[in-house]
Amino acid sequence: MSTEVEFVEINKISVPVIFEEDKKLPIVSMQLVFLSGGSIEDGDTAGLARFTSKILSEGVKGTSSADFAKALEEKAINFGVSAGSETLVFELSSLKEEFEFGVLMVEKVLKNPNISKEAFEKVYTQTQGIIFDKESDFDYVANVKLRSLMYENSSFGQPSLGTKESIQKINIKKVDAFIKEHLDLSNLIVVVGGDIDKAQLKGLLTKLLSSLRAGEKRELPFYDVSGTPKSETQIKQSEQAYVYFAAPFFLKAANKDVYKAKVAGFILGESGFGSRLMDAIRVDKGLAYSAYSRFSTEKSSSSFFGYLQTKNESKDEAIEIVKKVIKDFTAKGATQKELEQAKRFLLGSEPLRVETMSQRLSLAFHEYSRGLGLGYFKTELKNIESLSLEELNSFVKSHQEINGLIFSIVTNDNSSKPQR
Repeated sequence: MSTEVEFVEINKISVPVIFEEDKKLPIVSMQLVFLSGGSIEDGDTAGLARFTSKILSEGVKGTSSADFAKALEEKAINFGVSAGSETLVFELSSLKEEFEFGVLMVEKVLKNPNISKEAFEKVYTQTQGIIFDKESDFDYVANVKLRSLMYENSSFGQPSLGTKESIQKINIKKVDAFIKEHLDLSNLIVVVGGDIDKAQLKGLLTKLLSSLRAGEKRELPFYDVSGTPKSETQIKQSEQAYVYFAAPFFLKAANKDVYKAKVAGFILGESGFGSRLMDAIRVDKGLAYSAYSRFSTEKSSSSFFGYLQTKNESKDEAIEIVKKVIKDFTAKGATQKELEQAKRFLLGSEPLRVETMSQRLSLAFHEYSRGLGLGYFKTELKNIESLSLEELNSFVKSHQEINGLIFSIVTNDNSSKPQR
């Protein structure tokens, strides 16, 4: 069956349910996706959404997290809560015969989450341990600094994991307030697929969600990337240089030209060997094992982003090549050969995105949540197929803003040239 959108009426709120029935295997999976509930809602406490998601994964208050996990494990049920940039997501998957029990356990978590001293201290210790470990992950260090440079003086530039200092500011009261504010019906989309019929599903969801308040629709704020080129270097005991870069990209997620960004991104840096960046940095100069870039268009932000690793003594040369490649691309555009190669790959690989049920559900959520309509990806494929070189290059040349590059560098060499 194809993926479709149903609605279930809960406390006078019509909650959308993205659903696909699939009886090939006796398995059911479900996601409760709370929009505007991720790290974008951290405010002045970096890491709060992620910390809260870990608390919610600890089960029900009055029951130890070990006993909660054991009850699920005995029935081979997978459950967890995670926080992305824009969303807070409850995930449940199980065999068909155990799905109702799994839903009951999720209902208990929604009604009475384990906001206990024991659960809090466990998550606190784990989080601080992860942050400590990340200090020696130079990809993470470079990326975190890049984000802070991209979104200067904004909470959106904070690390979603948090910092040692921000995690120390989190307490049980803040976690409880975050849960009460963000778990509501008006900002919920349910995604379900597997061996279950609509009537049974709606009955289970009506009971599961009845304890949630109606709430009010929250609109995601939009954060612009800083338009000021800049570079910041962190000196670490690294064996190579980690170079992360980004720039503004003036195209929002629901724009009709997003498909052109897919083609342009593939040619510039997303296709591996054969991309402009890879050819210039690895094939021609042998400066890096890989070089990558992509255009990112989300509901809350839009940017051009990339990275590479190279020898410490080669970082300045590699950075100059990145600048030159991007400048040449936005000045001259792509070639007909590059366009045809991009079309062959994208038109051949994009249908693979809907091979599995989980892929189809994920794509449907993406289309629905952005207001594109289910099945939009087929329109996108047709647009890619008919895209002319003139149209592509007009698009590329209109986005000179991606030359306003921001660099975050981790190296053991402090001789980096200043940003020009």
